[in-house]
Amino acid sequence: MRFVFVSGNRTWGGSEELWSATAAVLAADGHGVTVFKSGIDDSEPRIQSLRALACPIRDLARFPLMPKRLFKLIRFLSSGGAYAHEMLRLLIPLALSRRPDLVVVSQGGNYDGFFLAEVCRRLSLPYAIVSQKASELYWPADWQQATIASVYRSARACFFVSENNRQLTEEQLGFRLQRATVVRNPFLVDWKPRTDWPDDSRERRLACIGRLHPKEKGQDLLLRVLARRHWRDRPLSVTFYGDGLQRASLQRMAHNLGLANVKFAGFVRDVSGIWSDQHGLVLPSRCEGLPLVLVEAMLSGRVAIVTNVGGTGEVVEDGATAYVASAPTEDALDNAMERAWSERHRWREIGTEAAARIRTLIPREPERCFATRLVELVSSAEAL
Repeated sequence: MRFVFVSGNRTWGGSEELWSATAAVLAADGHGVTVFKSGIDDSEPRIQSLRALACPIRDLARFPLMPKRLFKLIRFLSSGGAYAHEMLRLLIPLALSRRPDLVVVSQGGNYDGFFLAEVCRRLSLPYAIVSQKASELYWPADWQQATIASVYRSARACFFVSENNRQLTEEQLGFRLQRATVVRNPFLVDWKPRTDWPDDSRERRLACIGRLHPKEKGQDLLLRVLARRHWRDRPLSVTFYGDGLQRASLQRMAHNLGLANVKFAGFVRDVSGIWSDQHGLVLPSRCEGLPLVLVEAMLSGRVAIVTNVGGTGEVVEDGATAYVASAPTEDALDNAMERAWSERHRWREIGTEAAARIRTLIPREPERCFATRLVELVSSAEAL
């Protein structure tokens, strides 16, 4: 079979893991795989794996013979022109090449890649949509609604990473999605349960992992909570892992608040290594799909303190496998952290329960499961 994977995301993050890992599985199984993505980074292991499998990879965010810096400037000055350029970079090869059996359009949100899916719809190509996140923070504009609705209605399948995201997308579109289903993302830690536990005789250590983007990830909420007097005096530290456009401003905020128990470790590729030193995860997100870092923390047997956004509530139980803040607010987060601190003697026990629970909800090889579903989707269409 011939598969085309399309990602409009201009950076690499957790939302890129599913399509790229699945593409590698399909290519290794002998299927034809072509990739279109904005902002190809050849240092990414997933991209390297796809190149090793001889998959053609085309950068949607390039203009032939134009220097990268100049093209980035042009894209920055005209977002509409950038989208039109990406559509043409996708449309021309798809129109001129052999018809694929299925195009998989991966979105970081639930409508940010609709213009790429629209190319497939206009060309009458079979396509599926993957949505990695939906949030009340982002609603499509009215002038986009008709096209987005057509894109979703015409898709062979619409995949979401949580039931919450599916329901919210239906609310934003105003109709039920008949071919919607939930899929899981691949993770970057070992499936085999861990039995180690970091030394906690002097302090407890929490990791806050994710892109440094307060609007979505809520790191500012956590810093304000840590600035409250009762947290200043406790043997607790928080390490922020990740990078982003707001790293410097978050560091300044922590400095201005006088937080001595906070540090910024930057991006770390070895996720398992994080959990060799950290006792738990704190995730103050304002919006999520299903946080990959939460899944990885649970698989690693670590306690989690999270806000009840996205699909978080679908995989954790408050007080049993995690501590859940009822909303992404300072007081709610403080309350969840306070309950966790009062039961810190149970953290290892809760982590063990979380590890067992998540293995009943997440398959061992999500990318293999997704690849199988895509093959079945093509096969069922051929049988009609």
